[in-house]
Amino acid sequence: MAEQILFVEYPKCTTCKKAKKWLDEHGIDYIDRHIVEDNPTADELADWQGRSGLPVRRFFNTSGMKYRELGVKARLDAGMTDAEAFELLATDGMLVKRPIVVAGNTVLVGFKEAAWEEALL
Repeated sequence: MAEQILFVEYPKCTTCKKAKKWLDEHGIDYIDRHIVEDNPTADELADWQGRSGLPVRRFFNTSGMKYRELGVKARLDAGMTDAEAFELLATDGMLVKRPIVVAGNTVLVGFKEAAWEEALL
């Protein structure tokens, strides 16, 4: 794959560590991006969501404290628009599910080894 792969992660996250190890073990080059220091913008998230084919809800870190503190599930259930969701996600990297891999038209959210093998190898 000639195009540079973007790996968006939170370095302390154990799933991100596993995903990074997997990329390294498979010799996949990537640009590493810290999700909190360089949080994805609303436009980036909208673009990635469109390329991923996933519902916007899949981009939320539903197990995070911030998600619960802000009552995001209730807000989504109440009819939050995608645009509002992207704006909210862009306010704090800890709200965003991770890791995210962006490789051309492929966007992977979370680490599922089988899906990564299929998409990246």
